[in-house]
Amino acid sequence: MDIISQLQEQVNTIALLALNTFGALQRDAPPVRLSSNYPEPTTNPSEETINITEHTKTTSATLVQAAKTFDALVAALPLSGEDEQLKRIAELQAENEAVGLELEKQLQGAERELKQVQELFNQAAHNCLNLKKPD
Repeated sequence: MDIISQLQEQVNTIALLALNTFGALQRDAPPVRLSSNYPEPTTNPSEETINITEHTKTTSATLVQAAKTFDALVAALPLSGEDEQLKRIAELQAENEAVGLELEKQLQGAERELKQVQELFNQAAHNCLNLKKPD
């Protein structure tokens, strides 16, 4: 897998971790009274909310590791100057043109073959339609 794909995968991993973290915070956060006009909310700890600190430590460690991996991938990106980048762009454009010309030739050849096949099919269909039935 190339480095750009790895970076994209790592960004997706970090986004997923953040999403799961926010979901866990929303799920596990204790209720809060919105106004003094409302009674104090009651809390009923469940088995899932008891391990909040353990979950927090695990999630934060995983998120930090994912960020470090992302930083390492960014550091591994090849650094090049503007001149090298422009040269590479020109090379890629020339390659693209060459491939485009080859594809155009292939397309023209395929169109000629299609035309020949259509002509042969029309001749065969015409011959079949003009056959006399045996007496």
